[in-house]
Amino acid sequence: MSAAEGRTFTVTLPVGLRLFTSNQRLHWRTRAKVTKAIRGAAMEAAFGLPELQRAHITAVLHPHDKRRRDPANWYPAVKAAVDGIVDAGVLEDDDSTRLVGPDMRLGPIVRGTQLVLHIQEVAA
Repeated sequence: MSAAEGRTFTVTLPVGLRLFTSNQRLHWRTRAKVTKAIRGAAMEAAFGLPELQRAHITAVLHPHDKRRRDPANWYPAVKAAVDGIVDAGVLEDDDSTRLVGPDMRLGPIVRGTQLVLHIQEVAA
């Protein structure tokens, strides 16, 4: 393992940012607006991180209450956030040659809901 491998970074999106799930049937214009906001917030949060050749991303959804949830349903919001990380230049692309995951997890409660991406550099 080289000295550059194994670095970890956290991209924290703002609390209260509107997210959406694969179960929601949003109007296309609303969906596009929410996607753009998530993507922009992730790009801003990832600004200044170094470029990585390959990474594993774990997305942690911090819900606002204790209800049961299926974290995988938040994949559309996570995909928008990963695209923002690519826009920030952290990864050249989010294809399978550069990205492992994203894997979805459920985290502790955060008032207002929050999405956090943990980026782990992996060997190319």
